[in-house]
Amino acid sequence: MNTNSNYSFKKILVPIDGSKYSEKALQRACEIVNAFDSKIILLYVVEKSLPINLLDRKEYLKILRKFGNKTLEKANNVLLKKGITAKTFLKEGNIVAEIEKVVKKEKCDLIIVGNKGLGSITRFLLGSVSNKLAQSSSCSLLIIK
Repeated sequence: MNTNSNYSFKKILVPIDGSKYSEKALQRACEIVNAFDSKIILLYVVEKSLPINLLDRKEYLKILRKFGNKTLEKANNVLLKKGITAKTFLKEGNIVAEIEKVVKKEKCDLIIVGNKGLGSITRFLLGSVSNKLAQSSSCSLLIIK
């Protein structure tokens, strides 16, 4: 395979949320890494835009950050077992906007996402994360079903 072609994916961003959909996306990313000798970047976004009435906002964000770090660690361990080292980011804000920022900053060639997932509370809206990315992303997007 000519890895210098336009279809070479040097940097792959995998936004994760701890769902089985993002686990599937991560598995697919591993296959692509092996084919293209790519680098993986893992991203967990703590959504700050949620209307939070249930708990103290600070407490709630602390819980989300903790879950985010655990999720990144778990995904990283999956990769390490396969001999892949990844760069990991925990960001806070709007999921799509944060994904875009990392894509630009890290010069990613490909984003791999599950077709559902990415935000448990907003999950029912969030077929729309992959839809929004498909429309706005500056790089290729692979949606795993």
